[in-house]
Amino acid sequence: MSMNVWLIYVATVLALMSTPGPSQLLMLANSGAHGLRRSLSTAAGDLSANLLQMLAAGFGLAAIIAASGTALAVIKWAGVAYLIWLGLRMIRGGRPDRGGIEEGRPNATLSKLYMQGFLTSAANPKAVVFFAALFPQFISADHAFWPQFIVLSATYLVMDGLFLSLYGASASWVAARFKGAARAWIERAGGGFMIGAALLLGFKTVSQR
Repeated sequence: MSMNVWLIYVATVLALMSTPGPSQLLMLANSGAHGLRRSLSTAAGDLSANLLQMLAAGFGLAAIIAASGTALAVIKWAGVAYLIWLGLRMIRGGRPDRGGIEEGRPNATLSKLYMQGFLTSAANPKAVVFFAALFPQFISADHAFWPQFIVLSATYLVMDGLFLSLYGASASWVAARFKGAARAWIERAGGGFMIGAALLLGFKTVSQR
C-alpha cells in the first residue's frame, strides 16, 4: 500500500468520524460519570467489537449478515433498548458525589463499562457491511490482501481510539469542575447522552428501510 493511498484513507476516516455516533455519546456519558481513566474500558469494548466486525468483513461474513434482515433488526433494536435502559438508570441515579469522579459509581466495574462499549458497537451489525464496502476501495489486487487489511484495520482502530479518548477527556475535564448538586446534573446529562445514542441507532434503522 502506497503512502498516498493510506493518506487518502486517513482523510476518508476523518470525514466519517467528524460527527459523533452512539459510541462517542456513550464515551461522553461514562467519562462524565466515572472519569476518563475508567471510561477507557468503554473505549476498549468499542474497539474490540470493531475488530471483530472488521474480521467478519475480511472473512466474507458481511454478505451473510446483510442478507438476514430479521437478524439485523433484532440486534439493532436490542441495542437501542439497552442504551435507553442505561440512560434512564443514570438519570434516575444522578446524585451529588461524595468523592472524586475517578472512584466511579460502586456498580461501575471495569467489566461493565467494557461491556457497555462492546454491546453499543456490536448493536450496529451493519458495521460489518460498512467495513466490507470501505476496505476494498483502498486494497490493491496486485498485493497480498491480509497485509493491506491489517494496515487499514489498525489505522481505523488507532484513529477511533484517539477520537474516543478526546471525547472522554473533554467530558471528564468538564465533570471534574462540578461538585455537589451540579455533579448530579452532569450524571443526568450523561444519561441523556446515552438515550441520544439509542435514538441515533434507532434513526439509522428507520432511515435504512
